[in-house]
Amino acid sequence: MPGSSAALVLALLATTAAGCSLVGGDSDDAAPKGEPAFTVAAAGDILIHPQLTEQAYRDAGVTQVPEAVGKKVGADVPDPDFGKIMAGVKPVISKADLAICHFEPVVAGPKGPFRSFPDFLVPPQITKAIKQTGYDTCSTASNHTLDDGPKGVTRTLDALDAAGLKHTGSARSAAEGAKPLIVDVKGVRVAQLSYAFGFNGREVPADKPWLANENSFDAIAAAEKAARKAGAEAVILSIHWGREHHPDPSASQLKLGRRIAKETGIDLVIGHHAHVVQPMEKVDGTWIAYGLGNQLARHDVPSGLTEEGAIGWFEFREKSGGGWDVEARYAPTFVTIPPEEGEESDADGAGVEQSAEGGKGTKGAAKDHRLLDIAGALRADKDLSAEERAQYRLAFERTRGTMLNRGAASDGLRPLNELPD
Repeated sequence: MPGSSAALVLALLATTAAGCSLVGGDSDDAAPKGEPAFTVAAAGDILIHPQLTEQAYRDAGVTQVPEAVGKKVGADVPDPDFGKIMAGVKPVISKADLAICHFEPVVAGPKGPFRSFPDFLVPPQITKAIKQTGYDTCSTASNHTLDDGPKGVTRTLDALDAAGLKHTGSARSAAEGAKPLIVDVKGVRVAQLSYAFGFNGREVPADKPWLANENSFDAIAAAEKAARKAGAEAVILSIHWGREHHPDPSASQLKLGRRIAKETGIDLVIGHHAHVVQPMEKVDGTWIAYGLGNQLARHDVPSGLTEEGAIGWFEFREKSGGGWDVEARYAPTFVTIPPEEGEESDADGAGVEQSAEGGKGTKGAAKDHRLLDIAGALRADKDLSAEERAQYRLAFERTRGTMLNRGAASDGLRPLNELPD
């Protein structure tokens, strides 16, 4: 951890005192800056577990929720609706000029059958909700990319296309794999790259090397050069790496991240895979978000940390001599989890509450699976219990501590919006 503990505490206090009440706002003593050329929001892993699919069916008005794993759903059953689950982050995501998701699983057919860990097949309707939330592009290179082989890659990319989402990291053909993803963002040509450390023991077929992008410095550096040659003015890398459930970046993450920052022209590195939040760090002028945790997931054994995530918010301003000055912010997020069936009373035996949508939950607990922007949820404060408020504040402060534990406060990293008093 860079610097002394005392310095970190002072930096945390300064960051909290300065605050940030508006998207992209600056503290009072900061030098005035012009409007950013463009803004980027990037969030953590989207990995749909069966409990989320069951919630999406309930949200679609299905009273007899079909089993979410292993069986095809009847043709007469309405499609699952993931929109309500994700709605809590839409105010942040939709404000960015470019919003990037990390789509980790493989989609099934519209009626399944669906699968969970270790080989995911999830409802394709999630892609529609991702688009409705405000996302523009998705990285698709992850350790689950090849869970259903080449046909799964094709099915997933077809679903993203149908939802109007651009994508990179896997491909259906050599031509598609060779073409950089470059999008026009307020007149700036921005490229996105996507790479993963491996595919859970599966090998990329020798006759289909373009099927999924595997991490190597040389491959990433070559992809950046190809994107520049194709006209990209800024390049963002989404990378699947590190150790699951470890808040500290691994030695290999640090080594590769530093090499990318120092030896390529990549302007921003966005990390995934750990399923818990990891720090951000600025290396040679390049921000590295080692891991943004989960955007949306529901692990079988939630750890508290796996429900937490962060939306990285990045403001790109053009330097007078060329290149980009990037300012970094983050918005802590949280996935609420209702009590398991059978948990019908709180610790004091206070009994069960019934939600307006029919969900059962212990007193003071969440009624449904919902993805929240923590600061926004606390500002709205709609009938939150004292327990919920305390839980959200703890998650926010824990994310703050993790984000700053490699000295990023000295480079200006702070929350996009502070907690309300």
